[in-house]
Amino acid sequence: MALHSPAPSPVESQPVFTITTVQTSAHLHTIRSLFTRYATALGIDLTFQDFQTELDSLPGAYSPPTGSLLLAQHSLSGEAIGCVGLRPLKPSTSPSCPSPTGPVAEMKRLYVSPDGRGLGLGRALAEAIVSAAEQLGYTEIRLDTLPDMHAARHLYADMGFVQIDRYYDTPLQNTVFLALKLPRSIVKSNGYVSPKDQ
Repeated sequence: MALHSPAPSPVESQPVFTITTVQTSAHLHTIRSLFTRYATALGIDLTFQDFQTELDSLPGAYSPPTGSLLLAQHSLSGEAIGCVGLRPLKPSTSPSCPSPTGPVAEMKRLYVSPDGRGLGLGRALAEAIVSAAEQLGYTEIRLDTLPDMHAARHLYADMGFVQIDRYYDTPLQNTVFLALKLPRSIVKSNGYVSPKDQ
């Protein structure tokens, strides 16, 4: 089922990309490939996250009803050009970053291939997975990123994410941890307006 398609421009007959929920073994194979490309592009050894086990066990923690995997494809060619995942987050054991009272999700593996960049796809994927978290009843969504990922950090800030203390141990220095309270419609202090106010 398609979750999101951008509005076509006057010179286009259809949207540039579609975002769908991963449901088939073929989709999982594609997601596995995109996750691998994500790790390669990141240029960081993800052994500390047990990344290979994550790949081998997909959908794993991203399985419904508590998780989700989204796949973006080019509308004309069908080429896979992006992905993102959502999984439940275990209660934080960090005294500096306690878990909220409700369930918390984590956004992972947001990736847009070179062929998909410049289309607004990163934002579309992030918005779609946050919406999925809202629909699943999560009260907060968290993520981590790196200091030099300026475009990603700007996107998250624009969406209302705020920096928090680390919620898990990582060997990567200066990892940036972010969180967004859900549902967004009630977080007016971050610029969101309830639908009834629009």
